[in-house]
Amino acid sequence: MSIPKEILAAIGMPETLDTPLGRFAFHDGLPAQDGVDGLFDALDLVRAVEAFLVAMPGASLAAMRTGLRSVGVTSARQIGVTEPRLNSTSLYLTPDTDTTYGHTFLDLDTDGPTVVEVPPNSLCVVDDFWFRHVTDLGLAGPDQGKGGKYLFLPPDHEDEVPDGYFTFRSPTFTNWAMFRALDGVDAVKSVRVYPLSQAAYPPPNEYVDLADRPHNTVHANDATFYDEVDVVVQEEPLDSLDPERRGILASIGLVKGDVFAPDQRLRAVLDKAAPLGAGIARALAFRPRDPEAYHYPDSSWKRVFVGGSHEFLREGARLLDARAMFHYLATVVTPAMAASPVGTGSAYAYTAEDADARWLDGGRSYRLHLPRHIPAKTFWSVSVYDCQTRSLLVTDTPYPSVTSLSGTVEANADGTTDVHFGPTPPPGRESNWIQTVPGKHWFTMLRLHGPLQPWYDQTWRPSEVERTG
Repeated sequence: MSIPKEILAAIGMPETLDTPLGRFAFHDGLPAQDGVDGLFDALDLVRAVEAFLVAMPGASLAAMRTGLRSVGVTSARQIGVTEPRLNSTSLYLTPDTDTTYGHTFLDLDTDGPTVVEVPPNSLCVVDDFWFRHVTDLGLAGPDQGKGGKYLFLPPDHEDEVPDGYFTFRSPTFTNWAMFRALDGVDAVKSVRVYPLSQAAYPPPNEYVDLADRPHNTVHANDATFYDEVDVVVQEEPLDSLDPERRGILASIGLVKGDVFAPDQRLRAVLDKAAPLGAGIARALAFRPRDPEAYHYPDSSWKRVFVGGSHEFLREGARLLDARAMFHYLATVVTPAMAASPVGTGSAYAYTAEDADARWLDGGRSYRLHLPRHIPAKTFWSVSVYDCQTRSLLVTDTPYPSVTSLSGTVEANADGTTDVHFGPTPPPGRESNWIQTVPGKHWFTMLRLHGPLQPWYDQTWRPSEVERTG
């Protein structure tokens, strides 16, 4: 009895298979002898691209720590501070230039349980080494902006936990602690970090000024990306990452306890995979295909957190594209950025396109129109970034932004506000102008700190970025 052709066509394998990864030959369902290695190369390429997309959060924080260490922040006792504000001297993923940042890495393996004291009126976050939210501290945390003492326990902690702290156990030994204080630089410098074992007589912290010290905190887009991921794999407990992602990483040699030493063949595959993964991440970030990635159906303004979940979940499913999109552009994972109550946290919208869906061109002039009553309880800002580095655009000013905190933004006669972009300012509008660079594309981000109800119900909406010259 012969198998009907339509069934065989559905369940069998053709003699020749043309794919984006190459042409492969089969003989009666068996791969050609000289094609097996090519199929495995294709499998390794697919797995390595997937590893780039799913392990990006860990690589991002490994690069962040390397960047801090390069300028002298080598322990949790040292806190890097961008005094007075962060600027374009260094490479960070889409920071703002509005307030002072402070950050360091907690080392719960070396220091054991660690205390973090934050001042009142602060916005602080601790994320684990796979870039997952551990807790907010300050206004969005359990101290509710009153200030307080937090205790962070390592994943293997078994001893008694003392009273008097907001206590959290992290799944990783290394944790990134980011501090912002709305009351200025001195408030950031009042943050204290010390081992619980020294709580009776806490040693002083050292505050390292980062603002004008060039350093790079952005993960690689070439094969060294996988070396950055290996740092996290080797340092952290096996069960700090889910089995599915561990399996993807293991398939290309990233295994805890093993030396990551890809042979010449695999290194060649990784050399192709990382740029391809980065290219896919750029497509996801700058022109996503998920309609929910857009704030409005007829707009290019995009959401930083798609789905409103800091865990990138929708109906129990992980939003893989949304997670990759976020981590390729941004840092700091917190519910206060993803879905916060009215008047708290922050709201974000970004775009690399003008009103006609053309990429923004650094040699042309543009205008962003903000209607009256910008719905920001605390402040608002507009910043410009380099599409290559996703960091602040390097121009004649180290602060490529317009912010309501400056006190110099000029409103129109009707109470609306225009922000201008271009290589030269429109006459009389210098205070509302952000310089761009001819020959370079750029993207912009609108931030509303303490977003109000008109933002959420979309009764207030920014214009598209309109070309004016």
